[in-house]
Amino acid sequence: MRPAVSRAVEKIAEQTPHEIAAALEAFLAEYPQTAVLEDGKVLFDMRQAKYSLTTEHGLCSLHLWSEDRNLVRRVGAAVLRKDVLRLSTYRFGQAKPQTLELAADKDRRTPSTREAMRVKYLRLLERVLAREFPEWAPDSFRTSMDLERSFGPAYARGVIVKGTQAWAVIGVNQQETQATVDGILTLGILWLAHCRENAGGRRLFQGLKVIAPRGMESLTLSRLAWLNADAAHWELWSFDEDTDELLQRDAADHGNLLTRLIHAPNQAAARERFSESSARVMAVVPDAMRGVVEQRLRSGTELAFLLHGLEFARVRIGYAGRSFNREQELTFGAGANETPLTEENEGELRELVQRLFARRASGGSTRDPLYRMQPERWLESVLRRDVALIDNRLDPGHVYAQVPAFAAADRGMLDLLGVTADGRLAVIELKADEDLHLALQGLDYWIRVRAHHLENRDQVTGLGEFQRHGYFGGVRLAEGLAPRLYLAAPALRVHPATEVILRYLSPRVEWTLVALDERWREKVKVVWRKRSDDSATASQVYREG
Repeated sequence: MRPAVSRAVEKIAEQTPHEIAAALEAFLAEYPQTAVLEDGKVLFDMRQAKYSLTTEHGLCSLHLWSEDRNLVRRVGAAVLRKDVLRLSTYRFGQAKPQTLELAADKDRRTPSTREAMRVKYLRLLERVLAREFPEWAPDSFRTSMDLERSFGPAYARGVIVKGTQAWAVIGVNQQETQATVDGILTLGILWLAHCRENAGGRRLFQGLKVIAPRGMESLTLSRLAWLNADAAHWELWSFDEDTDELLQRDAADHGNLLTRLIHAPNQAAARERFSESSARVMAVVPDAMRGVVEQRLRSGTELAFLLHGLEFARVRIGYAGRSFNREQELTFGAGANETPLTEENEGELRELVQRLFARRASGGSTRDPLYRMQPERWLESVLRRDVALIDNRLDPGHVYAQVPAFAAADRGMLDLLGVTADGRLAVIELKADEDLHLALQGLDYWIRVRAHHLENRDQVTGLGEFQRHGYFGGVRLAEGLAPRLYLAAPALRVHPATEVILRYLSPRVEWTLVALDERWREKVKVVWRKRSDDSATASQVYREG
């Protein structure tokens, strides 16, 4: 656990409401994907939920809310245990405490329970494979950890063999999280590459069989169609562990993509609408710092204020009370923390702004939660100002951040969407930290942008969905051409697996991998670039090797 969290909770008996609030804020800053649980049930996923804290009248009060539920509790103590912050809470009017758990990992199974389930699944998988493929013998199945090659214990992996012919096989059980299931294709590609590299000429690996839980395989299926068919055969099988039924899925039949495109707001009209509220927020920002505050329209009814990608205030238009009158509501708070702005607490907003500008700066401390919070959004804000740093073909005048259009895995927004000088759309996926899933997460968004641009064209005007929804006004987009895919990360944070995965993508996906200087907060500088057209594909490597 980070020192900022530990220091705030180490003296439980002496905790003040301010110390409890500090512990909560530090934990949620450190783990923005926190799950809030009560009696083992997940109540809130902090990637979508919001919270506010008050420390008035000698009490610490926590308010959590999302689209599904609302919760208000008084917090009496905060106790840290590994990656879990346990809160002793009280419902108002009740004296008996209850426990809320803030868990960095939603998987609350004990290590022994997880291990037992994975071993059981491994044996079940071997038995089913032997039944479904009687001419092929299962061999060397395991779930052991192999950090050097990025293989974790959640995935059962092995091979099936017939003479000198072989298939790499990877499976995951239905008790794992959806995010773990969605990661199976990345690990499967790495497993196939590993098997081929270590075959020693004794076996010819035809391809990869992916075994995913029934009803949890849709994202993997949409990705499968965009792998290189010349490099390997790719098969996806859905497995029902309750009935032992194994069913092959057709990669060409991936159903309707879970995607919807929201209209781009009218910038001029929206800014005029929010002008009064905007002036109120900007009045607390020192003159010397106003140039680095970004005012971003989330929609026609919401304006956000950000410092280096971190949202610290926002204004929304909603209905007033039980009437049909619409009014603007101002709130402030960093990350998921959100507090309505009133005349009484306007000083708190001023203090927040001062803290942010003092601590979230390019020369800040890496130990500071406010400095570390949402690094990818910081990187996004830097590149959005000058996207041509990634590729000088990109048009800096037409860049959209956080386009709310897609439902890929648990994420719902594309980092950056741009266009090149020749009218090709550009999907830009960013990572500030090492992530072996970078390539396929970028592919997710590329698939959906391509569908909106090429498949959903108006028969009369010939326009794709983006321009019909107000994006890229005045730009002539290239008809019939798929987007380009850009993947960008600091050079030392580019996971070694990324280039392996990229070699197995279909040649129809034109990609560029961009490595940035580690000091990108101070100045963005490209260290190196690699492109699909100058990189050997997996099929080339396999034929040559």
